[in-house]
Amino acid sequence: MVVYKVEVFTGDMMCAGTTNSITIQLIGTKGESDKIVVRRSLYLFPQKDEFEVPTTSSLGHLVLLRLQTKHHIFHFIDKEWFCSKVVVTTPEGETVHFPCYQWVSSDKPVVLRDAVATLPFNDTNPDAVKNRKEELELRSKAYRWSKFLDGLPESVKTKSVFSLPREVQFSFTKATEFFLTIEMKKTPFIMILFYNFPVTETMVKASLQEQRSLAEEIQNGNMFLVDYKNLDGVTANVINGKQQYLTAPLVLLHKNTDDTLKPIAIQLKQTPGDDNPIFLPTDSEYDWLLAKIFVRAADFAEHELNFHLLRTHLLSEVFAMATLRNFPMVHPLYKLLMPHFRYTLQIDTLARSQLISKHGIINTFAAVGGPGMMMYLKKAVASLTYSSLCMPEDIAARGLESLPNFYYRDDGLKLWNIIQKYVQGVVENYYCQDADVVKDSELQGWITEVYDHGFNKEPNTGIPQSFTLVTDLVKFLTMVIFTASVQHAAVNNGQFDFAGWMPNAPISLQKPPPTTKGQSTEKTMLETFPDINVTVHGLATVYLLSKQSDDYVPLGKYTDDQFIEKIPLEKIKQLQKELNIFNYETKIRNVELPLPYTYLMPEHVENSVAT
Repeated sequence: MVVYKVEVFTGDMMCAGTTNSITIQLIGTKGESDKIVVRRSLYLFPQKDEFEVPTTSSLGHLVLLRLQTKHHIFHFIDKEWFCSKVVVTTPEGETVHFPCYQWVSSDKPVVLRDAVATLPFNDTNPDAVKNRKEELELRSKAYRWSKFLDGLPESVKTKSVFSLPREVQFSFTKATEFFLTIEMKKTPFIMILFYNFPVTETMVKASLQEQRSLAEEIQNGNMFLVDYKNLDGVTANVINGKQQYLTAPLVLLHKNTDDTLKPIAIQLKQTPGDDNPIFLPTDSEYDWLLAKIFVRAADFAEHELNFHLLRTHLLSEVFAMATLRNFPMVHPLYKLLMPHFRYTLQIDTLARSQLISKHGIINTFAAVGGPGMMMYLKKAVASLTYSSLCMPEDIAARGLESLPNFYYRDDGLKLWNIIQKYVQGVVENYYCQDADVVKDSELQGWITEVYDHGFNKEPNTGIPQSFTLVTDLVKFLTMVIFTASVQHAAVNNGQFDFAGWMPNAPISLQKPPPTTKGQSTEKTMLETFPDINVTVHGLATVYLLSKQSDDYVPLGKYTDDQFIEKIPLEKIKQLQKELNIFNYETKIRNVELPLPYTYLMPEHVENSVAT
């Protein structure tokens, strides 16, 4: 008779425990144990439970562990149990870790693999290979692709957030806080060339310093264009029975000698004409102010639907879905990526039902809602490219490498490099050569689903359809993690700070843009602003999305013990050290800034798209 010592860990969230008993069975290369019923109940609070599993002889190397709960007939509730992990010490003294991080029920057993990350072509044990296949089959049934709207990246198929698998739903703490907040509260591309925007020397002379000419300032790289062309032709919404208005502005920015970037010309529509004047700082106070308000309204639409919803939320969901459907828990890339998809499926399901559905906030209260929403989103999707998702390439393509005081770029590039270094260290531990990438069938299936379901099989996006090189894999995985963490923090965290003052980011405007100069007054401006109920819904939405949750997990903190090997654990420690150093450096820098840029401080960057 030999004895296996077993430690079972209940999750650290509220309501993770159960009043059921649990059954456990060990499976090794030389046999399997009997199913042992542990009659002690694991209650509502986190705890570690220890017990023994006796067997007649050694089971050899442990390969699998089978868990299930058992309902007591005297208990009214058959409650699921969230198991974080099981640690088994063998009679030979070996410690084997079995990560779980899922809900266990009495309906069917959960079969766990040991924690050592394994690529599919290195799996040789028949039981392990079978388990790998069965796990992905179950996941493919649980996580099905669905088209919410034609032309958008596909998403998880579910009737509501409550139909999602429990593992991807909000924790009790997160759900309580999120929905209570609802009840209580009921950045564009910049380029250095411009066109169809007939700005003359005379127009901007007063805004240029030291008598420089417009041509000289363009040559010196001091002129920048913000172009909202994706909004051109988009039909504005009707709200409260009143027609709303959208513009597709062009904004000329000038970098002054004091390194500030200021608007010096605004054209509110794309096509020049007598009814489309170019507004200047030298115009009347309300001409210039109203022009800037229309620009900010356009920016709200571009920011929320393109840069926030499409480029972080919907793409992160694509990456999450492909990961869940193609990588078993034992795959090193599952372990690498899954912490960065925490709560993403639920928050996106809520976005579809509460924000962009027929009766959602955007469709009901935003100028870009209604029939124009899909018109705009199709244009946004058409502009989506792989290079624009990779920050170093995006910054270079927009000519912004040397723009001073651009802290999004400075902090973002630093974090891109830190993440890339971490990803490279982990990936190269498992993929020793390019041939390993080629023969990983699960990886190839993963990128195929990303390309097919996330990017509509569109080759012009530049999204790879397969991987052949380790370096290409490292770059793509860096982009995935960066998108789900850093980029989302950049476009999400400051929403209420800048949109909480409605004139700075109106969700809608209800008077047409001015077509001549000299006609705008304070009364005109106030009449252009949205109705109070429209403003309130806009402010409540950005407040809710910007609010940090109590169970927030910052970048680089891994609450689940997925990796157990030496090298990945060392890389995680190195990542955390570099993030801590960078966090300290940004704190020091921000002390000197009149307006501190805090959104990409690692302590404020969430690990995943969770809000």
